[in-house]
Amino acid sequence: MGRQVLITDDTAFMRMTLRNILEKNGYQVVGEAEDGQYAVDKYRELRPDLVTMDITMPRMDGITAIKKIMEFDPQAKIVVCSAMGQKALVIEALNAGARDFIVKPFQAERIINALQKVTG
Repeated sequence: MGRQVLITDDTAFMRMTLRNILEKNGYQVVGEAEDGQYAVDKYRELRPDLVTMDITMPRMDGITAIKKIMEFDPQAKIVVCSAMGQKALVIEALNAGARDFIVKPFQAERIINALQKVTG
């Protein structure tokens, strides 16, 4: 069984796109969250190996969610998914504890490389 991943994005299409790429590359998607609060709750419940985290979401943004997950588990492996032009937010997310980032629109190879990098 592949590494377990929690996908976090407020757009169903992006979650589906990520799920397809990950599953085709041997990852097991154990959960999906449409906002940061749900991601924090799901992380605590599922304890996945990896989390993909959108930055701009309703209710709780990705940066706040990263901070909360890192408080709960300082070893959490989180990869930020950002839109073009969000450089300042990506830097803030990396400072909050994210291990790497990928830029939308997604390129399958870049996603897999980022996830492999953070898991060693």
